Amino acid sequence: MKYKTFHIACLSLLSIVLFLLPISSCTGKTMKVGVLAKRGKARAIKQWSAHMTYLGTKTGQHFVLVPLAFDEIFSSVALRKIDFIITNPGFFVVLKKKFGVRPIASLLNYRQGKPLNKFSGVIFTRAGSRIRSCRDLRNTTFMCVKMTSFGGAQMAFKYLIDKGINPFEDLKALREGGTHDAVVYAVRNGVVDAGTVRSDTLERMAAEGKIKMSEFKIINPAKDSFPFVHTTALYPEWPFGVLSHTDPRVIQKVKKALLSMKPTEPAARAAKIAGWSEPLDYRIVARCLQKVKNAP
Repeated sequence: MKYKTFHIACLSLLSIVLFLLPISSCTGKTMKVGVLAKRGKARAIKQWSAHMTYLGTKTGQHFVLVPLAFDEIFSSVALRKIDFIITNPGFFVVLKKKFGVRPIASLLNYRQGKPLNKFSGVIFTRAGSRIRSCRDLRNTTFMCVKMTSFGGAQMAFKYLIDKGINPFEDLKALREGGTHDAVVYAVRNGVVDAGTVRSDTLERMAAEGKIKMSEFKIINPAKDSFPFVHTTALYPEWPFGVLSHTDPRVIQKVKKALLSMKPTEPAARAAKIAGWSEPLDYRIVARCLQKVKNAP
């Protein structure tokens, strides 16, 4: 009888402990966060690993980073290899349509002490090139990051189409560099006549001592208050997306953690961002992709 009473007491105590534990800890599932490795997987790990520590601390859940190449994004989502994804807006709008991925936050970039919720594409050539404007790009060799790179290709394609230049027909050659850094080096070294990367790439590489801004000429530079050199229109920054199978209880904790991130957090500093905001409207991105898809 005493043993039975003791057994019941233990079960009651265990039930109370389990009830008090965070829901996510009870699941015990490791959450996988995919991130588009726009400058290569090694750099993505360096940039985003601290986010996994931050989210783990804030939510009580275990997070691991999964750096993804451009051609790994869709299969990783389709096969549910990840639970969350940090990716460019171009990929996001397609993932939303095909797989129901939805945004829970939008990235806030950081420049000159200011948070930036938009970014752009920059078209550039070597400093001494004869190319002065987009019209001079006809019959030249041009490099983008990947055809599927939003900031490193599709923004520039839309811009060129609006200027009366079809990037798929009017160039002598259109090549892919694979990463933003590779495109910059190819232009600097004369492998191609001109290229495009996302805004902030040139400044970041210059800050890292890899290039000098004076080695390049910006084609049709935009004249506005945006602090990074750029050519194209401005578009909403990268979203932090969630897949349809992810536990809603974990999603709410992750969103709360992201929105409370301050620029001084080690995770924000490692990623060189100011934090995260409520998700932006990505319909302008969809319109850009549609224009490129229907290029004359």
